[in-house]
Amino acid sequence: MHCPICLSKNTKVLDSRLVADGLAIRRRRECERCNYRFSTYEEMEILNLTVIKRDGRRESYSQEKLIKGIKRALEKRPYTQDAFKKLISQMERDIQKKRKDEITSSDLGEIVVRHLKKFDQIAYVRFASVYYSFSDLTSFQKAVSNLIIKKQKSKKK
Repeated sequence: MHCPICLSKNTKVLDSRLVADGLAIRRRRECERCNYRFSTYEEMEILNLTVIKRDGRRESYSQEKLIKGIKRALEKRPYTQDAFKKLISQMERDIQKKRKDEITSSDLGEIVVRHLKKFDQIAYVRFASVYYSFSDLTSFQKAVSNLIIKKQKSKKK
């Protein structure tokens, strides 16, 4: 890792800590030349995963595309960056649990929907309205009603 100040290649790790439920490592580093201290963040990366689209096209998995879609659903909703990173890590863990080289966009969408439902219900409804392609207000209302019923049942427990 190069020092961001003097660009020296000689840096040493002072401290390493697990973050995001052990799915990433935060390292505290120090440059041996100028003594500048900085942190790096190391996380798992999904490689060689192909997403099969509804129309049969295939494209490489893109974490950026996943993040963009989820951020769109979470627009103007309260959440922390740490909680967001944890959400993405949990989704990617579920993708990797499938242990396949290919995943359908439907399977990927179901993973996102399941996690968003627990994370933020408004974001869930926003994402679901696009993902499930609600054709009318009745189908949209049915999804919201199901969410309300489940929430009321969980409060009674």
